[in-house]
Amino acid sequence: MSEQHPRLRLSDTLHQPVRFSMTAALAAADQLDFADLRDAVQVSDSTLSKQVSVLETAGYVQVKKGFVGKRPRTSLKLTAEGRTAWSAHLATLREIAAG
Repeated sequence: MSEQHPRLRLSDTLHQPVRFSMTAALAAADQLDFADLRDAVQVSDSTLSKQVSVLETAGYVQVKKGFVGKRPRTSLKLTAEGRTAWSAHLATLREIAAG
């Protein structure tokens, strides 16, 4: 019997297009403010918030809430687990693309 197709190793969590885009943006930065990530992936606040919750529940994103002066600020960063999952997901996509 042949080995399993690489697509079976893709992360369902990361494969969703908005979460994929969010993770790509976060992987390229140490951390991003909520508004910067929202603008980078071009989604609404509510869409981003829902997808952040999914990634946070999976253990892939750390959410920090605080204030800058009197303004609330939410910052997001990939966890070590998130970076590992992202690297594995990309490696699998490359393997599939390479045929």
